[in-house]
Amino acid sequence: MYPREFDYVAPASLDEAFGALGDDSKVMSGGMSLLPLMKMRLFSPATVVDIGRIPGLDAIEDSGDHISVGALVRHADTATSDLIKANAAALATAASLTGDVQVRNRGTTCGSLAHADVAADQPAAVIALGATMFAQSASGTREIAASDFFVDAMTSALRSDEILTGIRFPKAGPGEGSAYDKLGRRGGRSDYAVAGVAAWVKKSNGSIEDARVAVTGVGTKPTLAAGVAEALIGSDGSDAAVKSAAEKAIDGITVLEDLYGSVEYKSHLAKVYVARAVKAALANAG
Repeated sequence: MYPREFDYVAPASLDEAFGALGDDSKVMSGGMSLLPLMKMRLFSPATVVDIGRIPGLDAIEDSGDHISVGALVRHADTATSDLIKANAAALATAASLTGDVQVRNRGTTCGSLAHADVAADQPAAVIALGATMFAQSASGTREIAASDFFVDAMTSALRSDEILTGIRFPKAGPGEGSAYDKLGRRGGRSDYAVAGVAAWVKKSNGSIEDARVAVTGVGTKPTLAAGVAEALIGSDGSDAAVKSAAEKAIDGITVLEDLYGSVEYKSHLAKVYVARAVKAALANAG
């Protein structure tokens, strides 16, 4: 299929990009999410603003106490970055499981986040990692907590005049670790998630001092599983403690039936993958 007619703008700077944005425009960085939907005519923006040629947005940087990821960093770069693997294993793994090789070499981490697909991998990772999103417009920059960024199905907190220019997350400290795991729609791992879970934990003196767990694929948006974290904090992180906490995987989450599973099935998967992700995060925390 072919998309409807649209105007294409390829600005050379952010200021030019902001000037091209309007109520009926879409920002494109890699196009791996936007273009297929345009071809199916599920999205038909009047203007596509391609930010792929804007310099200075493609860096992964060590900024002291946190790591910064620019808007044009490709999935493949996120997946293979030693800096991200050392400090945010959940995000590196989620990026490595995003699409196929072609998608990973062309699509961008921030593009996937801004797209806000209900079953994407990296949104769950940034929520669990406690990331901050930078929404920039001609009038300035807003900082949005990752847990507040995903509003509904394919709907983020970005305004029509804003571009997600980067994200940042804290560097891993002693006793901290994260992980991501999922079941893909075709039974494997390199596909949209039927259920996917990212977990971050902090261990201290033989117990879990802090935790964040996020679930994707089962509801209308990636969501913090607050009940799981509450159950983990203060526990010894044993298999029994993790299993008990995983029972709270869908507390506060409206699980939706779709072509890939019933409510019962997806609820079960969420619990299974919460346990797997938390155990892996604990192992990564040493």
